[in-house]
Amino acid sequence: MSGETLTLGVLPLGRPTFDVAFAEEMLAGMMDDLKATGHRLAGPGKLLMDAASTEAAMAEIAAVKPDRIVVLQVTFTDAAMMGRIAQTFEQPLSIWAVPEPRLGGRLRLNAFCGLNLASHALGLRGRLFSWRYAPPHTQGIDVLLGETPMVQPLDPEAPEGDPSAGNALLADLSGKSIARIGAHPDGFDTCAYDSAKLAVLTGMTVTGFELSDLFAKARSAPEGAARALQAAVGAHLSGMEQVDQTELDRSLRLKLALDGMKADGGFDAFAIRCWPETFTEYGGAVCGPASMMGENRVPCACEADVYGAATQLLLQAASDQPVFLVDLVDMDASDDTAVVWHCGQAPISMADPDVVARATIHTNRKMPLLFEFPLKPGPVTFVRLSQARGQQSLVIARGEMLKRDMAFTGTSGVVRFDRPAGEMLSRVIDSGLEHHMALAYGDHVAALESFAAAAGLPVVHL
Repeated sequence: MSGETLTLGVLPLGRPTFDVAFAEEMLAGMMDDLKATGHRLAGPGKLLMDAASTEAAMAEIAAVKPDRIVVLQVTFTDAAMMGRIAQTFEQPLSIWAVPEPRLGGRLRLNAFCGLNLASHALGLRGRLFSWRYAPPHTQGIDVLLGETPMVQPLDPEAPEGDPSAGNALLADLSGKSIARIGAHPDGFDTCAYDSAKLAVLTGMTVTGFELSDLFAKARSAPEGAARALQAAVGAHLSGMEQVDQTELDRSLRLKLALDGMKADGGFDAFAIRCWPETFTEYGGAVCGPASMMGENRVPCACEADVYGAATQLLLQAASDQPVFLVDLVDMDASDDTAVVWHCGQAPISMADPDVVARATIHTNRKMPLLFEFPLKPGPVTFVRLSQARGQQSLVIARGEMLKRDMAFTGTSGVVRFDRPAGEMLSRVIDSGLEHHMALAYGDHVAALESFAAAAGLPVVHL
């Protein structure tokens, strides 16, 4: 294809819960750069915000028989439409996602997370692709249009640890139980699971509940208990009086409901379908309650990510401390750093001690209770019980959390991985890794390697 004029089918993906004006600004620059290549562009040239508009655009593009499909990952989206795109088009596939400035405000685009979900979904389907993570009007657009796909799948390696040393960790996990509340969102292949496989691997069990079970338990929580919890939380969290008090009460009642479910069922962790229903049907965020549960060594994985909850239990056992399930939301090769984030659910013991943690609201849904603070500096370990590319493995990384200003609202931290950020970026995409990783302070790689050896799991070192 080198030197030829190609027809590029361009699909700009977005979601209306993000900063649409900023997304449209980014899209205009991306389209200008594509036009400057001299290739013919097919497609609507506007943000595709839902399945219907994306399907219509795909039909329009299919009719012109393009040479290549270029997906513009302008904001976060789930991978449902990426799966449809991969199914519909056999042509070479490229994805361009855009970073955003670390200004301390909301994640306005969160496009990297969309790229992460897409790479996992395509990895499960055995589909190779080319990709770019860069703002408009920077060099390197040619990487999207090369003849050879950029993705080079990583081969998991045999664990180097001593299996006898890992047997204690494996025994600690065996018999642990996870309550899954609600189903994972559509398009989140990263959160799919097979309870039988998980049981064989770890000895953990999973019990399913409906979101309505959680909501009913929360609504019936005693008034006195809710007031007492609010007073306790307010003792170490500023700004409680500045959020909507009715929504705050609802949010805190979710913590009481989770405590009740743990007491009734003896659960060790939860995997909760946190959005949109906790906001749209119940009227309060579960992020703050998840932070509190995590601090008390009862991990809560959002988006009903059962393997995420299992990973938290593993790292909690290896580190003997609270664990945070994070999204990787930015990689900056020029600064050699990355940002890990989640809405506002890190255990409060991870807060930078020089910053006062405060109560806040969900950036998209505008309801409390979320915790807000930057993560404290120190060495950190990341791990994921992964099902990337359809094979169970243990994905491990190590780094140093830096003392930096808060990159984005919620709970976030700026990390420098052991591997240079540009190389790390490529390995994350090549691995097809899930978008959730567990984080704990300290170096726990040797213990995790020994666990992998005991469990018979191959290892990927990012």
